[in-house]
Parts: sequence; structure tokens; C-alpha cells
Amino acid sequence: MNFSRTLIIKPSSMGDIVQALPVLTALKEAHPDAHVSWLVASGLADLVEGHPRLEEVILFDRGRFGRAGRSVGAMLDFLGFLKGLRRKRFTTVLDLQGLFRSGLAALATGAPNRVGFREAREMAPLFYTSEVALAREEVHAVDRYLAVARHVGLAAPKATDHLPVSEAARSAARRRLEQAGLQKGAPYAIVCAYARWETKQWPAERFAEVADRLYERVGARSVLVGGEAAIPAGRTISGRASSAPIDLTNRTTLKELVAVIAGARVLVSDDSGPMHIAAAMGIPVVAVFGPTSARRTGPYGPGHRTLSGRAPCSPCYRRECLYAGGSLALCCLRNIRADEVAELLLEAWQESGR
Repeated sequence: MNFSRTLIIKPSSMGDIVQALPVLTALKEAHPDAHVSWLVASGLADLVEGHPRLEEVILFDRGRFGRAGRSVGAMLDFLGFLKGLRRKRFTTVLDLQGLFRSGLAALATGAPNRVGFREAREMAPLFYTSEVALAREEVHAVDRYLAVARHVGLAAPKATDHLPVSEAARSAARRRLEQAGLQKGAPYAIVCAYARWETKQWPAERFAEVADRLYERVGARSVLVGGEAAIPAGRTISGRASSAPIDLTNRTTLKELVAVIAGARVLVSDDSGPMHIAAAMGIPVVAVFGPTSARRTGPYGPGHRTLSGRAPCSPCYRRECLYAGGSLALCCLRNIRADEVAELLLEAWQESGR
């Protein structure tokens, strides 16, 4: 297979992009001279912009192109985008998204090799020249993406720095935290109390309890992270915790978020994008799972700890709880106590020694 000009299609979401990065590592280890491009949603471009293993980042305007069926202007823009892909003369496309638009983008390149998952949705396999069949359903997302790498003859990556962070970025993040009140040189924990699905969100007040227990036991401050939607959880934790956490929710760019996580000693989180960022950089993670499976989307690699919902309906993979409005609503998450999470976090803290 000719990898001289390769396009990786993985526009979203945050966690999925991070989990797909080992494919890039594997590709560049086997073909260091390959020109590799990544197609990514504009709002998530910071995850891959400037990546040392990438030659090009192609922005996909999801909001604009999503209106192509309702707007002539948007349709013309989308067709222009597809024509632009063809002009780049890709030799191989790896579609790790597996939806109609990603499959169509792969076809539009005109690349002779277009690879994707056999079980991809929305008829995407119609656009592939080669399909990857997975042996079983309950496979971790990272291993799922690496199955594509194996299918095209690539070995498992040897390097583990799938999400490199420059020393300059780390230093800038550290200075910002010190300006916010973190003692110079003091280790810290990241707390991410938000996930896109409401059913993934462990109660914010319990994250506050965990932050306080960590501070009481080892004197460590917590740093709260997340986007605009995480602001209410951040306020709840800041209002409830006596350990004065540093609240950076909606106060960082995506690149700054990655750098702040890179400097942490541990991270505690729901099933979220920042959880995968930490795992990709070898930061020990303690994660709470309710409707999803840690076996499928948990933090990848050694040294991480997960607690899964103790409920007969878990994992259900539902964005809305089956028992919403009743006494059993989100019981898979509410059955997980703060002291359980805190003990695992303290174990991870002591083992990390960063």
C-alpha cells in the first residue's frame, strides 16, 4: 500500500481523536517520509495542530457543512471542500470516523486505497476499497483504531508520546497556575466533573468531597477543567470544597487544557475527553463510569483506575436514563461513593510520584 500521501479522517470528538493518535504514531514509525494529513473539525483542531508527526491539518467546518442539505451556499462550500481534497492527490485514506460524510470525503479524494470499518454506519463502507472487520464488539476504542493500522500492514507503535506537549507550553501552563494561586513547584490534581452526556456526569458535590480528601491527606490542590458547559459543575465544586480548588473551567484554549493536564500528577474524571488526554500522556487517571463501559472507552494503558456503576442496567450506552425522574435515576453513578473514588485517587497519587 502506498502511504506517500496519507489522509487520516477523524474529525471528532475530543476523546475519539486522542484515542486515534496511536494510528498516526504507527504510520510515521513505519513510513517516516510519508506526508500525513489529518481531517479534523475546526473546533478541535488544537488537538492536532503543530503535531510533530503531521505535515498538514485539514479543517472540516462541521457547522457550515452540516447545513449543506438546507442551504445552497453551504452545499457549494461543501462541494468546494471535496474538490480541494481531490487536488491533494492522496494515495491512501484511513477513515476512522465511519459515517456517511467521512466516507464521502474519502471517496472524493480519489485515493486508490480507502480503508474503513466494515460495521461503519450510514452506508460509509460503500465508499471504501478495503474494510476492516473487528473480531468482537467489546474491544477498546484504541485497539479498534489500531486494527485499521494492522489491516494495512502497520505494526503496533513503539513510542508512547502520542500527544506531545512542548516544554514551552508546559512552562506557560505552570506560570498560569502559579498566578492563580498554586504554590511554585507544588504538584496538583486535575478534576474534570463534566461529560457531554448527562448520564455520564457523577454528582459535582462528590467531586468536591474528593478534592477535599486529597487536600486533607496530602495537601494537594485541585484544578478544575472543562469547557463552557462545565461552568455550573465548577461553581458547585468551588462553592462546596474547602480546599480552594483552582477553577479553570472555560478559561483555557484546547492547547492550554492539554498543557495543564500534562503537568498534573493525577486526574479524576467522568468518562470524558480530558480523561483520554491524560491517559495519552501517561498521567494516572481515576475515572467514574455509569452508562458506558471502561473496557470499551476507559483510560487506555497501565496505571489507571476505574469505578463502574453498580446497576443491572449498566452499561446501557444511553444519553437519557431509563429511570429519569424516578428514585432509581442515574443509580449507576449515584451508587459510587466519594470515599471510594478518593481512596483510588490517593493510591494513584502515591504511586505517581511526579
